[in-house]
Amino acid sequence: MNTWDKVPGMVVHEREPYNAEPPGAALAGRPLTPVAAFYSRNHGPVPDLAPERWRLRVDGLVERPLELSLDDLRRCFGQTEVTATLQCAGNRRTGLAAVRDIPGEHPWGAGAVSTARWSGVRLAEVLAEAGPRPEAAHIAFSAPDVSEVAAPPETYGGSVPLDKARSPEVLLAHTMDGRPLPRVHGAPLRVVVPGWIGARSVKWLTRVTVSDRPSDNYFQATAYRMLPAGAEPGPGEGVPLGPLAVNCAVLTPGDGDRPPSGPVPVAGYALAGEGRTVARVEVSADGGESWTRAETDPAASPWAWQHWRTTVELPPGETELIARAYDSAGAAMPESPAAVWNPKGYANNSWSRVRVRCRG
Repeated sequence: MNTWDKVPGMVVHEREPYNAEPPGAALAGRPLTPVAAFYSRNHGPVPDLAPERWRLRVDGLVERPLELSLDDLRRCFGQTEVTATLQCAGNRRTGLAAVRDIPGEHPWGAGAVSTARWSGVRLAEVLAEAGPRPEAAHIAFSAPDVSEVAAPPETYGGSVPLDKARSPEVLLAHTMDGRPLPRVHGAPLRVVVPGWIGARSVKWLTRVTVSDRPSDNYFQATAYRMLPAGAEPGPGEGVPLGPLAVNCAVLTPGDGDRPPSGPVPVAGYALAGEGRTVARVEVSADGGESWTRAETDPAASPWAWQHWRTTVELPPGETELIARAYDSAGAAMPESPAAVWNPKGYANNSWSRVRVRCRG
């Protein structure tokens, strides 16, 4: 193990704050991602919060402000579990950076995505206890981790619309795969917002604020927004990122691998956001002239990825493997990363491409 008890081979983009993704082989074929291989996206140093002293404040446009301990959350509300995939908004950024430089951003590959069984309390139940006022429209989340990315430095936060917050899959999670949340993944409590970018699943949660407008936190108002080409980040610029688009990636073989020529197993994941499922995954080894339909596993829940696999016949020499997916609403991945390039390198869901050189 290495930093934060992660598996060997983690691709560490930054050590402080800790940002790392697992190698593709650590994700391939696993419906649940081992905690030791789960990707980590942080904007400031990881807080160390004592569970016995920690409290969650629920305030803002509510009839009954709350202050809750972990014991209160366990005793006073129904406990539930959701299997959900979290995906960083920068997942697969390297594909966009190959089109045009994206300075100042981590070069995430296809491993900034992972799946766990999250257990805790439905956010909707806590909000119902607090009693949102009629003008309530957004739910903001606050955490104590301080990020130097904002100027001046600012604690992390974000928000989601009230309708999403009231959805039954949105959790205040204290447990990950049957064990208390690890510190690096948000202990003692985090939000899990399935189907949306991972940035909205705020870790180390200390405050939930009911408001009539989105959070003005830097990571909602300025960062994690889709900017047009040539635009500079600024408060209110661009479109705030939320629900995920259909996506897939080749995990094995990896880019640059040298498998023997002949039948080569190819495997990866596919993900459809906001409650949709993956309808089809196809793989091509001839530049998209022909496609092989992959076998796709059923989803563990409407909020979880689906793994896929197939075998393609590859000649000696270099071949580019391409994978694409369609979701249950009929949405397809765009062919070219140039079509989805943006100045921050967010939300790359263009066809996944891996180059291999087969041994003769």
